[in-house]
Amino acid sequence: MAQQIHLEVVTPAGAVVSEDVDIVNAPGYGGDFGVLANHAPFLSTIKIGLLTYEQGKDRKSLMISGGFSEVSNNKITFLVESAEFGSEIDVTRAMKAKERAEKRLSQATAHDDHFNQVRAEAALQRALARLKASKID
Repeated sequence: MAQQIHLEVVTPAGAVVSEDVDIVNAPGYGGDFGVLANHAPFLSTIKIGLLTYEQGKDRKSLMISGGFSEVSNNKITFLVESAEFGSEIDVTRAMKAKERAEKRLSQATAHDDHFNQVRAEAALQRALARLKASKID
């Protein structure tokens, strides 16, 4: 059996994942990254996107939003605002959220509050990540 790394995904509501896996791929602000067993220690900020991991032939995906990750001692920990398995995502709700965010962005003008535009962009990114995660599982 190949070596594995321990994966933990934690949200404010509690642990979402805690298991040994073969590989983890995540969306870092500096770019997407992958981690295998015995990876060198590092820290990274995490953006809204898709976290995937593999155990043998099984591949699972989570939509994650904003947080941090740490790799040390053959363990990778993600502290994120939210995490949803692709199989648990309500696709209809995600499509409606995507449409609302796109509508808000298309109606934005230079006079609009920048804060609201940033919120709409984040909502769009979350909706797109949810839709992508739902197609993998």
